Parts: sequence; structure tokens; C-alpha cells
Amino acid sequence: MRTNKRLGQHFLYDPSLLGRIVDAAALSPDDTVVEIGPGPGTLTRLLSERAKNVTAIELDEALYRRLRADLAGYRNVELVHDDALKFPFEKMGEFKVVANIPYYITTPIIFRLLEAGQHLRSMTLTIQKEVAERIVARPGGKDYGVLSIMVQYRTEPEMICIIPKESFRPMPKVDSAVVHMKIRPQPAVAVDDEELFFRIIRTAFSQRRKTLANSLRGVCGDIRNCLADAGIDPVRRPETLSIGEFALLAGPIGISRREG
Repeated sequence: MRTNKRLGQHFLYDPSLLGRIVDAAALSPDDTVVEIGPGPGTLTRLLSERAKNVTAIELDEALYRRLRADLAGYRNVELVHDDALKFPFEKMGEFKVVANIPYYITTPIIFRLLEAGQHLRSMTLTIQKEVAERIVARPGGKDYGVLSIMVQYRTEPEMICIIPKESFRPMPKVDSAVVHMKIRPQPAVAVDDEELFFRIIRTAFSQRRKTLANSLRGVCGDIRNCLADAGIDPVRRPETLSIGEFALLAGPIGISRREG
């Protein structure tokens, strides 16, 4: 099958690997599933056997036309010719996402789903291995950062398996991984001001080689006192803080900003 390099298309055909992806999604006969980038429709067919409804969003017009013919007999599959980054997930009822995501939209589509899909229940994504490692990373390692915390704040991520690059056609330059992200009923930590919480995290990791006392000066005028109030050593670096410690730090910084 011809692929569109501009859209980062790499297709997976191995039935055993596709089966592992579907199993990881833990689908029930009552589920509605969204597939982003169905490509040749191999995964789409498997999803239609497990779920009540499948909405498959395909941006490539040539693939969309081909899929309309190939999947014409699948009554529970709705094909949508659209950009998943612009799709109105807000209007959907409860749904799960299962997809082989093009590398170039991996992070944007994850954030789009987390922000827009209030009825989203889980994401089972085949993504670049390096990104998967960042999503599941714990404090203290080089992979731990903004993406780790942003995803873990909303979900419980689990690395399911590694898929070698040789499994795809055409073959990409790097290996992939399957990550299952179950949406938490409540965020991992309680914060009064999410916008400030995420700003602190982004600012801290934008200068991850610096200590917190230096990297967060722009967020709080008296950052050393804020760190002391949160019980955090000012010489620590951002990759050593847990999501809970960032939440603790957001409290004193928020108070300091209101008083200032």
C-alpha cells in the first residue's frame, strides 16, 4: 500500500501484535471506540469485533475512499474524513481511543484528548518508544518531565509492549511501544489552580539543569520561602520532584502571588 510520508504513515499488519493492542484496550461489547488514522483498516476490523461502535478518523483522502469500500459491510464502523486534532471529541458520549499514532502528532493528540474528551475513559496508543518511556517515567530519571506529569496527572499509564521498527511497513527509523492510559476518576493530586500548577512544572523543566531556587524565580518572587513552606530543598532539581511535591509547591506559590 502506498503511504503518504507527509502524514507519517507506518502501518502495522502483524495479527499477533494487533491482537495484543486490542487486548490491552480491555474493550467490552458496549464500548464506543475512536481509532485515529485507521490506514489499511486492519486494526479497525478487529476493533469492530470487540466494540459496539467504532469511529475511525482518517485524514488521508485516498485512504478514506479506499476504506469506505473495504469496510462497507461493517455496520458498526463509522468512517470520518477529518483531522483528529480538530475533531469535536467534546460532543461524544463515553469512548475509548485505540490507535497507531503518527509520530509527529503524538504529543498534540494526547493533550487534545485529555483536554477535550470529558467522556474519555482510556487511550491505548502505539507511539514512538522514546515518547512512551517519557509518559511512564518516574521521578529521578532523564525521561521524567513535563509530559510524564501532565499525563500521569489525568491517567494511570502502563507500558504494554515494545514493537520493533521492523514490524511496520514502511519501516520507521525507531521502535514503537504500546501504552495504555486509563483515565483517573479524579486527578492524581488536588490543586487549587491547575493553570498555575502546570505553569510551575513547565517553567521548572524549561531549565531542568538548574536548581528549583533558580529556575522558578520568575514564578515566585520569594521562591526560597515558598520552597521552604512546601518542605522542599531549594537545591533540588525538577526531575527529582514527584507530582505530589509539585502540588505541594503550588500552594505556597499561589498564596505568595495573591499576597503580592
